Amino acid sequence: MGPDAPQPDTPSPGLDPRALLEEVLGPLLDDFAASFERGLLLLDHCPETVRSLQEQHRLRLRLCDAQAELAAARALRAAAPAPMALDMATITPWHTLLVEVWSLSATLRAIGITP
Repeated sequence: MGPDAPQPDTPSPGLDPRALLEEVLGPLLDDFAASFERGLLLLDHCPETVRSLQEQHRLRLRLCDAQAELAAARALRAAAPAPMALDMATITPWHTLLVEVWSLSATLRAIGITP
């Protein structure tokens, strides 16, 4: 690296780390919210041949819990005096749940159910 190259932990000129955080995290949280809503809608149309009632109930509870966690995270971020990131330990289970919703959607689509 040459002497004029930016250092790894030095922000690029004109790049506001706070704005970047909001630009990335805001849409990510929106995507989680939409996926959790979609998952609940899919469960409303999910036959027992795809998921047993017990499996549907467990997934519904996990989706509702994730929605509550997401709402709490958004409220905390909104109340914070400075932009606040979220820990990966918080986001990782949401991502796992999002992938599960995608899988359920694909399964339902394959059998002709597209709510």
